[in-house]
Amino acid sequence: MKDKTMTRWSTYEPFYAILGDKKIADIVITNHALNRWTDRVDRNKAASEEICNYLWDKLKQGEVVSYYRNEEDVYLVEDDLVMVCEFTELENEADLAGGPVHKMIVVTFLGRMSETIELRDLKSYYSWLRHSRRMTLIKNSRKRK
Repeated sequence: MKDKTMTRWSTYEPFYAILGDKKIADIVITNHALNRWTDRVDRNKAASEEICNYLWDKLKQGEVVSYYRNEEDVYLVEDDLVMVCEFTELENEADLAGGPVHKMIVVTFLGRMSETIELRDLKSYYSWLRHSRRMTLIKNSRKRK
């Protein structure tokens, strides 16, 4: 992401995008996130480079925001797409002021809120998932006895 040139001769974009208190200089899409993208977001096979470019553009436009105010792992893209990310500091990289820059690792895409209503309240959605899995395990253990 950091080598993207602008249209004017001999100028470059800033090599990071700001997300909260982090300066993102690189985006990594995990294999799981790539599979979830094709399952839940876009049925067409997309390369990880295309997804990275899409996310980079949304980061630069300020359209990626934290889902919860206090937590820093779930993010909304365009107020619709829900994704889970982790961040690591890049070694031997710094901004012009000497501050750290980060790598954003996209762990998974949960889907679009416009398509999956349950994503509007993640805490209740996850508690429902845990409960349904626990009940399935209980039912299966009853069958074995």
